[in-house]
Amino acid sequence: RGEALTQILDANSTLEASQAWYALYTRHQHEKNVVCSLSGKGFEVFLPLYTASHRWKDRDKKLSLPLFPCYVFLQNPSERWQSILATPGVYSVVGFAKRPATISSVEIEAIKRAVGSCLKLEPHPFLRCGDRVRLTARPLAGLDGLLLRKKGTYKMLVSVEMLQRSVAVEVDASMVERVGV
Repeated sequence: RGEALTQILDANSTLEASQAWYALYTRHQHEKNVVCSLSGKGFEVFLPLYTASHRWKDRDKKLSLPLFPCYVFLQNPSERWQSILATPGVYSVVGFAKRPATISSVEIEAIKRAVGSCLKLEPHPFLRCGDRVRLTARPLAGLDGLLLRKKGTYKMLVSVEMLQRSVAVEVDASMVERVGV
């Protein structure tokens, strides 16, 4: 019985490791090149983008910018770190005590849902304080985050705690409910 439990736990850790996400720290404004290179090497990568309008003297232009500047997310690198670190534009793997740190697949899925929604996104400084809320309305129903108020509009923060970075999604106050403390 103890041996069966050990096999189940080993299978769960193998499954978790195969679904693990990692953050790569990249050279400034090289995120898209890193994604192209790593995708070409067969890695599953994720670069969340948002649309921003920039005005120059002669024109306005909409740009697709990284939500987390200088970071690219990578799933299941299969211990091929040498190949990853040799990719032009990659500085390092984010980690602690000289070991790559994993990012919860729940956090990555929350960012993917926010990016895939039709709601306006923008980067936001990471915050630890504020009310934890859960969205009750579609398309992000069930998503948890922090509620903020900025210039008369409400925003919910979705965070990747390990990077201490957040994304603010504009929401209507009636779309959220408070989550227990």
